[in-house]
Amino acid sequence: MLARSSHYSAEAPPPRLSSAMSGMAGAPERTRLTSLKAASRKPGEASFFFYDAHFKNDAVKVLPGEYFVHDEDLLIMTTLGSCIAACLWDRNARVGGMNHFMLPEGGGAQDSGRYGSFAMELLINELLKRGATRGTLEAKVFGGGQVISGMNTLNVGQRNTDFVLDYLKTERIPVVSKDVLDIYPRKVCFLPASGKAMVKRLAPSNPEAIIAQERAASQRVVPPASGAGSIDLF
Repeated sequence: MLARSSHYSAEAPPPRLSSAMSGMAGAPERTRLTSLKAASRKPGEASFFFYDAHFKNDAVKVLPGEYFVHDEDLLIMTTLGSCIAACLWDRNARVGGMNHFMLPEGGGAQDSGRYGSFAMELLINELLKRGATRGTLEAKVFGGGQVISGMNTLNVGQRNTDFVLDYLKTERIPVVSKDVLDIYPRKVCFLPASGKAMVKRLAPSNPEAIIAQERAASQRVVPPASGAGSIDLF
């Protein structure tokens, strides 16, 4: 079911992360955000952490070619043009994650999260390491927009969408909801413990920032890595 709204969801706001892990009296407060920033990260794992004032919650931004998996309701966020973000969630283990890929395949450079097959493997493998089971995963899929007028012949958004839906079908991972194709850039938020996803369709007339982000990512060398069923439009 797709709940449409021009504002953020009217449901109860996402739960706030615990604000601190207190230590000895007089010791500096160590917030969860500080811990996330200090933790070591695997190649391709998102590492841009910040505090989102709207949701009043810690957040991480997934850039093109990256992924992130967590078992608490940290906001996982990304912005999409023709790219795809797959959000996978295990209802039983209550762990989830998001990736962000640019193209279905990339010639001889398949070992990069910029390309669909590798991006999906990265995400699924990390979920399994965090306690998920392949047979209980479900997916929500976003993106694949035709954000550049007159670029129909390349069909990048359509190709990305076809790839991810075919991949998930082959892997027998059900797609419980999706918001794909059309002409809109999108901002996506995912809560990996509850499986809740939110999407905001951005104005299609000014996609320059998103196009610049995707173009920059396509030129960047990315090291190879060794509530369910509903979407809220906000």
